[in-house]
Amino acid sequence: MQDLTNKMTWDGSYLEKYHSERMLRKSQRKYKRNLPAKPAEEAQKHRQQYEEMVVQAKKRELKEAQRRKKQLEERCRLEESIGNAVLTWNNEILPNWETMWCSRKVRDLWWQGIPPSVRGKVWSLAIGNELNITHELFDICLARAKERWRCFSTGGSDVENEDAGFSAADREASLELIKLDISRTFPNLCIFQQGGPYHDMLHSILGAYTCYRPDVGYVQGMSFIAAVLILNLDTADAFIAFSNLLNKPCQMAFFRVDHGLMLTYFAAFEVFFEENLPKLFAHFKKNNLTPDIYLIDWIFTLYSKSLPLDLACRVWDVFCRDGEQFLFRTALGLLKLFEDILTHMDFIHIAQFLTRLPEDLPAEELFASIAAVQMQSRNKKWAQVLTALQKDSREMEKGSPSLRH
Repeated sequence: MQDLTNKMTWDGSYLEKYHSERMLRKSQRKYKRNLPAKPAEEAQKHRQQYEEMVVQAKKRELKEAQRRKKQLEERCRLEESIGNAVLTWNNEILPNWETMWCSRKVRDLWWQGIPPSVRGKVWSLAIGNELNITHELFDICLARAKERWRCFSTGGSDVENEDAGFSAADREASLELIKLDISRTFPNLCIFQQGGPYHDMLHSILGAYTCYRPDVGYVQGMSFIAAVLILNLDTADAFIAFSNLLNKPCQMAFFRVDHGLMLTYFAAFEVFFEENLPKLFAHFKKNNLTPDIYLIDWIFTLYSKSLPLDLACRVWDVFCRDGEQFLFRTALGLLKLFEDILTHMDFIHIAQFLTRLPEDLPAEELFASIAAVQMQSRNKKWAQVLTALQKDSREMEKGSPSLRH
């Protein structure tokens, strides 16, 4: 009985809806009959507009299909190119590193970017291990770091005496800064922060380094360098590469805050800046924009904080090949790439732009811009210019009355 009642209710609702819709359609037909007919010209115009819309829609669809096809073809070409490069690196170059690394063929292949699967191995070989650091030494330094963390966390004041001359407050501040900086290292990746898969590795390398080089300690910017190495190498090998990399003259000058040597590097940079980009150089001078405003962050993190990570790794590739001069050549390449924009900016906007570069920076355009930079001034290369400036700086210090007394 209940089902019958429900059926009657449903039938009643349905009939009511049916009659309502029928009356509405009847009313619409009557309304249309009372409307004046469209002029033939207007009807033709509307038909043409509709046909044009259809044609444009088809063109957009075809263009989008062609774009997708082109992207797929480029991706396939890139994957094939990377695959071939991996075979070349693994089968030809790496087994014969000593004889092949400086050949023209390898240098050209290097410039195109090292395949990620062999990048760590190539970086390790290119950076070298002049410090003769072993995995065992890393384990010792890490054990000391863990002991320090334990002492500081429990409030202990007795720390090993091998760091005589470096106060406990300085060491504690260094360890606290490491904790803070790790949380700010590639935050978008979420892999180095607390609980992330690489947090402990990064913490270990930075802590071990403060024990290995207590005279340097931890300096902001180091976490980004260590993080990039961790992404490409095992922990112990990353520590070896990290320690040797920071021991290079340019990195040591910056991380030890050797103001005199830093100013010499800036002066050398400006020699090539004026040589390559005289108009922009004059504009920067006019606005009192000095190299330290933008170069310090780029050099301290080796561009890993300023550039997209994949692009930063390509910069690292050639930096490992060419040394410190490529860091400054990259800076000039960036300035050259954005020269037209920068010449129309004032001090504030230039500083803001260079400290926060566009996130969608095209790799090929940047490397084309870098390739156009000439690292030679009056027949002198980077190393010669830097050496001459260092000599001048030493002679000025010797001749300074304030220093003689």
